[in-house]
Amino acid sequence: MTGTQETIVIVGTGFSGLGMAIRLKQAGIENFILLEQAAEVGGTWRANHYPGAACDVPSPVYSFSFEPNPAWTRVFAPQAEILAYLKHCADKYQIRPHIHFHSRVESASFDETSGLWTVHIDGQKPRVCRFLIMASGGLSRPAYPDIAGWKDFKGPLFHTAEWRHDVPLRGQRVAVIGTGASAIQVVPELAKEVAELKVFQRTPAWILPKEDGPLPRRGQARNWLLRKFLYWQFEMRAIALLRPKLMRYGQRMAEDYLQEEVKDPQLREKLRPKYIMGCKRVLLSNDFYKTLQEPQTQLVIEGIERITARGIQTRDGVEHEVDAVVCATGFQVAEATAPFHITGRQGQVLSELWKDGAQAYLGSTVHGFPNFFFIVGPNSGLGHNSIVFIIESQVQYILGALRQTLKQGWKSVEVRKEIQDTFNETVQKNFKHTVWTREHCRSWYQTPSGKNTTIWPGFSFTFRLRTLLFNAAAYHCLDPDAEKEMAQPQFNALHSR
Repeated sequence: MTGTQETIVIVGTGFSGLGMAIRLKQAGIENFILLEQAAEVGGTWRANHYPGAACDVPSPVYSFSFEPNPAWTRVFAPQAEILAYLKHCADKYQIRPHIHFHSRVESASFDETSGLWTVHIDGQKPRVCRFLIMASGGLSRPAYPDIAGWKDFKGPLFHTAEWRHDVPLRGQRVAVIGTGASAIQVVPELAKEVAELKVFQRTPAWILPKEDGPLPRRGQARNWLLRKFLYWQFEMRAIALLRPKLMRYGQRMAEDYLQEEVKDPQLREKLRPKYIMGCKRVLLSNDFYKTLQEPQTQLVIEGIERITARGIQTRDGVEHEVDAVVCATGFQVAEATAPFHITGRQGQVLSELWKDGAQAYLGSTVHGFPNFFFIVGPNSGLGHNSIVFIIESQVQYILGALRQTLKQGWKSVEVRKEIQDTFNETVQKNFKHTVWTREHCRSWYQTPSGKNTTIWPGFSFTFRLRTLLFNAAAYHCLDPDAEKEMAQPQFNALHSR
C-alpha cells in the first residue's frame, strides 16, 4: 500500500464537505483533507449556474446554524449568493488549506489487515486514510434521459448542471427536456431571449406561487428568530406528506393557482398532474405558467421518440427542428450506484450491494464498510424542509463516531448488519401510508423497481433526535491490540424502533 496517509479524507466541498470540515476543526481535529474534482468549492451550487438558478427553500434556513448569513438579499437566494456564502465559509474557517482541487476520485478500497482506506485519484498518487467520508451529495451526477439518438444531433446539447455559457442562444430555436425544479427556473429566462422555445413534458408538476421578494438585513437575534419560525413553518408541511388525506388542502391551492394563471383549458389540462401532491417535489414559481402562454413558447406532451440530427422527434411522428437542446432532467439520486467504485471488507462492492436499492443506517454508515461514512446518504433526503438541517445532523453524528473511535483507540467501527436491516425495514414500513406510495406516484426519489431510497419518511426533527449521539452499541468496534470486538452495552431500544 503506497500513498500519502491522512487520518480523514472527505470527498466533496459543498454544504456537506465544508460543514464536516468546519466541525472537525472546531473539535481540534486537523489531520484531514478534502478532495474536490473541480477548481472551486460549492458542490451543487458551483455546478448549477444555469440562468435563473436559485434555491426553493427560504435562505434564512438554507445556511449553517453556526454561520447565519445576514447578507441574503432575497427570501429565496439566487445561485450566486449561495455560492458566495459557501466560499465565505471556506475562507472564514480556514478550510482551503485542507482542500485538494482538481482531484477526481476514481475508486476507494478498504484493507482489513491495516484497517485503512486507499483512495485512488485520477492522475495523482493515492491517499491512504483511517476514515473516509462521502460528502459528494445526491445532486452531483447529472441524469440524461434514456432516449435514442443522442449522438445524432448536430447542434449543442447539454444539461442544466453542465451549462454552456459559450453557446449563444439569443434568437435561436431551443428545446428544453423536462418540467421539473431546474426547468421551471430556466424556461422563463430562456424565453426572454430565444426566438422559439419548445418545452417537452413527460409528467406535469404541482406548482405553487413563490413568495419571493427582497429580504431586509436583520440583526443576529432577529435572524435566529426568523430561522426558527421558517423551520417550523416548513416542518409542519410534513404532516400532509405523512397523512395524505390532509394533502387535499395544498392540492386545492395548487389547482386554484393553475386555474388562475392558465386561461386556455386545453393547456391547463396538459399541466394538471394526475398524481397526489407531494409524491414529487412541489415546485415554486411565479412565471413558469405565464411563460408557457407566450407566443414563442410551446408545451409538447406527445413523448420523445428519439433525438435526430435536426432536433427531436416525438411519438406522433412530428420532428421538432431546433438549434440547441437543454436537458433539465435532474440527477442520479435513487439509482442503485455508488458515486465511484467502492470496495469494503471481504471485497464487497458497494454498487453491487445496492443493485436492488441503496440502504444504510441513518443514511450514514453501511455494514461491510468500516470507518466509512455518508452525508446525505440513502433515505436522508427531505421533501419539505432544508437539507442543511439533515446535513448538520449527520455531521454531528459522524463527528461523535470519530471522536469516540479516536478516544477509545478502536481500529474500526462498522454498523451491525441486524441494526442496519431493522432500521431499513422500519424506514420502508413507514412509507406505507404516505403520499410516496399513493397511486400513480413515480418520482426520482424511487429506484426503477419503485423502492424509495431517497426520502426520510418522517419529520426532520425525528432524524435529528436519532443522530444526536453516536451509540457504539449499534456497531462492531474492533480493538487493534486484541484484534477482537470490544464488548458493548445493549443497544438502546430507541434506535431499533
